Amino acid sequence: MSADTRVQSLALLVAAALLGLASSAAAQSRTATLNVTINGFVRLTLSSSGVSFPDSNPDLVPQVPGTPGPLAITVKGRTAADANLRLSVLASDDLRSGVRTILASNITWTATGDGFVAGTLNPTTAQPVGSWIGAGARSGSQSLLFRNLWTHPPGTYTLTMTYTLSSP
Repeated sequence: MSADTRVQSLALLVAAALLGLASSAAAQSRTATLNVTINGFVRLTLSSSGVSFPDSNPDLVPQVPGTPGPLAITVKGRTAADANLRLSVLASDDLRSGVRTILASNITWTATGDGFVAGTLNPTTAQPVGSWIGAGARSGSQSLLFRNLWTHPPGTYTLTMTYTLSSP
């Protein structure tokens, strides 16, 4: 074996030894904890912020439908799987035109969509509009109707309806 070959062999042995040392070095692992916080949250969307009832002949239109038509309602809730999600509406008062009044109970509604219910407006007790169990997004509609009577005094009557979506 020549001197050059021995130097090459020695260099290969040293390189192999160094590689062996490098590959046998101890490995380390660490863990990290990942946390995500998700709070309960509800969202309510109504397609319109106002409803009007056009003047109509009580003989021809005993139940005046509200315009612009049915309110499209979307409720979204991030809740526990067994938690109740409730939508209600409360009238601010009876319908008022100056000192004249018409009972809020002259406003009723029909409803479409899973969990939505029909009802009658009330100024003292919030009335159910819908209820569901668990998280999710639900859509439906509420068609408001005004009981049109000859005994209602003339005037422009108003009240405010407050919708509340809640989950415990």
